[in-house]
Amino acid sequence: MMPGMCWTMKNKTSSKLKTMETLLQISAETTAVVVIDLQKGITAMPTAPYSSKTVIENTVKILNIARKKSMAVFLVHVTPSPDFKDGLRPVVEHTFAFKNLPVDWADYVPDLNIQPTDFLITKRQWGAFYGTELDLQLRRRKIKTILLCGISTSKGVESTARDAYERGYNQIFIEDAMAARTVEEHDFPLKHTFPQLGLVRRTREIVEAMEKQ
Repeated sequence: MMPGMCWTMKNKTSSKLKTMETLLQISAETTAVVVIDLQKGITAMPTAPYSSKTVIENTVKILNIARKKSMAVFLVHVTPSPDFKDGLRPVVEHTFAFKNLPVDWADYVPDLNIQPTDFLITKRQWGAFYGTELDLQLRRRKIKTILLCGISTSKGVESTARDAYERGYNQIFIEDAMAARTVEEHDFPLKHTFPQLGLVRRTREIVEAMEKQ
């Protein structure tokens, strides 16, 4: 059972099967918002089923309340080192080449309105834990639960989610504050992976739970 969560039994459909429904009670002291790769170069690419604009708008709603409640905010972006030597080079069918990128490719989108209290995390691969201080800073602040969102659902978000799960964090995935390159890439982890790693909710539900704190 997740700390700060209430469990209730509820009948669903005519089959009379009972399923567990979790009522959100988000603790400002032990919850952090982790935003994945909302940077100029990535948000400029096409996304589905939500546009980058929608993802950013919903993320900003969460960030505004989180900062008001003095919650920990972690903004993550991805970029290679200037010499590109830290790029991963396994043999794959398809890859993204970090070459000839615009100067501002890794810059956070201005809408995030970075504050002095925000933690800025730079990663060199999909996941936000490996090779960064994310885990250290979360643990030193006694964070037990993370609200996870960003682009893309099936890469940066999912890789971070799997690592967070293996480190014992509770997770709440904000479904309409993330997107991928295709609907299929977005839907698969939300239907088959994330429900086994945490809770899947929408921005409205998260905002309502946060405002009650």
